[in-house]
Amino acid sequence: MASACPRPLFLSFPKSPSPPPAVPAKHHPSTTASLSVSTRARAASSSAPSPSPSPPADGVGPAAPTRGDVYLGRQLAAAAAAGAPARAPEEDAERRRRRKEKRKALAKKAPSGLACCYGCGAPLHTGEAGSPGHVEPATYDLKKRHNQLKTVLCGRCRLLSHGHMVTAVGGHGGYPGGKQFVSAEELREKLSYLRHEKALIVKLVDIVDFNGSFLARIRDFAGANPIVLVITKVDLLPRDTDLNCIGDWVVESVVRKKLNVLSVHLTSSKSLVGITGVISEIQQEKKARDVYILGSANVGKSAFISAMLKTMAYKDPVAAAAQKYKPIQSAVPGTTLGPIQIEAFLGGGKLYDTPGVHLHHRQAAVIHADDLPSLAPQSRLKGRCFPANDTDVGLSGNTLFWGGLVRVDVVKALPRTRLTFYGPKKLSINMVPTTEADEFYKREVGVTLTPPTGQERAEGWCGLQGVRELQIKYEELDRPASDIAISGLGWIAVEPLGVPSSDPDSCVEEEGGGSGELHLRVHVPKPVEVFVRAPLPVGKAASQWYRYQELTEVEEELRPKWHY
Repeated sequence: MASACPRPLFLSFPKSPSPPPAVPAKHHPSTTASLSVSTRARAASSSAPSPSPSPPADGVGPAAPTRGDVYLGRQLAAAAAAGAPARAPEEDAERRRRRKEKRKALAKKAPSGLACCYGCGAPLHTGEAGSPGHVEPATYDLKKRHNQLKTVLCGRCRLLSHGHMVTAVGGHGGYPGGKQFVSAEELREKLSYLRHEKALIVKLVDIVDFNGSFLARIRDFAGANPIVLVITKVDLLPRDTDLNCIGDWVVESVVRKKLNVLSVHLTSSKSLVGITGVISEIQQEKKARDVYILGSANVGKSAFISAMLKTMAYKDPVAAAAQKYKPIQSAVPGTTLGPIQIEAFLGGGKLYDTPGVHLHHRQAAVIHADDLPSLAPQSRLKGRCFPANDTDVGLSGNTLFWGGLVRVDVVKALPRTRLTFYGPKKLSINMVPTTEADEFYKREVGVTLTPPTGQERAEGWCGLQGVRELQIKYEELDRPASDIAISGLGWIAVEPLGVPSSDPDSCVEEEGGGSGELHLRVHVPKPVEVFVRAPLPVGKAASQWYRYQELTEVEEELRPKWHY
């Protein structure tokens, strides 16, 4: 049986409708006039020079330029017609590199939904016990079920709040001894996104360790954001110190370091001195931006935030509510391990406590973690003078040990030259002849010369390998010549004629020259830095010898203003 052949398919398409018949227009005078006007307009436009036609396409079909290429060509042609120089490919590559760097930095910002410890900023977890952010599983599950993870304090912060010394930072700038869960480099990376944020930066500097905690490269973190400079711990300065002299000295130092700041504030988080002025400056300058508290490790950022919230709580209910869950304060550098967001402003914008920038050139980076409390002054500083007023021993040929951390060899000095030490009282000061200094240090380090504390730590101590020769010139005998600042410890005031003399003839003979030079040799641990600076005007006598800078009206207008 023959198979049936398939029936052919016939497709029919609807015919396109024929155009409607043209209706002859009625003759009207106005219509004729309008047609003649339009005809003349077309004639005029045809006689006018037409714009240059667009360049022909490079190809047809798949090789034809895309719509983006055509748009870019028009933009470049318009820019060339306007006289604007076209960007070179290198500039475009640089712009792309900057955008990529910005995206990479912003990616390091902790996501807003991540649950962190409100005391230190470490992400909460139930893993390794004792690590920052660790919470018991039962507590974590209970708080998560009730959406209360923002009210959780990790186990490490609980120990810190009870006075335990629990370090967590290692690496270059970290702290030897103890557990090290995060490196100083990782903490610095957590702040890299700040330079791409629109924020107000409040930079904190410790007045006791002004040079060591100043953060000279603050713009690497802050970018082009405005900076308010806050000097902390002014309550530790010696009694009868004139804060007018201190404020002028700080502003002069800031100008010398070429740091552009909005203003300078002298504050104390303990006595609340100057806190109101900082709050007023922040409210005036933040302009709905977030506020970041920035500074080196253990400069007092968390204590400053607590003082701010306490002062703002009288008028701001948002700040009053934020006091319940505020960052932990501790003498351990590296307490804060991540940005801590605080709802502190009624009018918008958030306050952030940030991890401290750990610097390898401070004394805290070379001693054991258990010795860190000995570096923190607990009460008002009182200068310790060598030699004392009631002795006739000169400094030339002698060596002074400041604990086991600093050694000062006096090579050349006047008979009445005096060194005054300002720093923590727990570090003893010993003076021996320079010829016996090496033997004395080997015998007494870890015993009398502490830190390091104990024989075990003394055996692993790196020693005072860094040596700096100082030629200190003086031109006036009635004021200190300079300060020798030890990073992370304090400073030594050098007075050419600090010791009173009972012999007026010798006084006249010494003052005959009026200027000269002192030769000192300072030994410190290898990474620790030594700064020579203008003398800090502390004490009652400072208001008599300190001299304010004579400025023109233009210079006075450009200088940042200081407040307390």
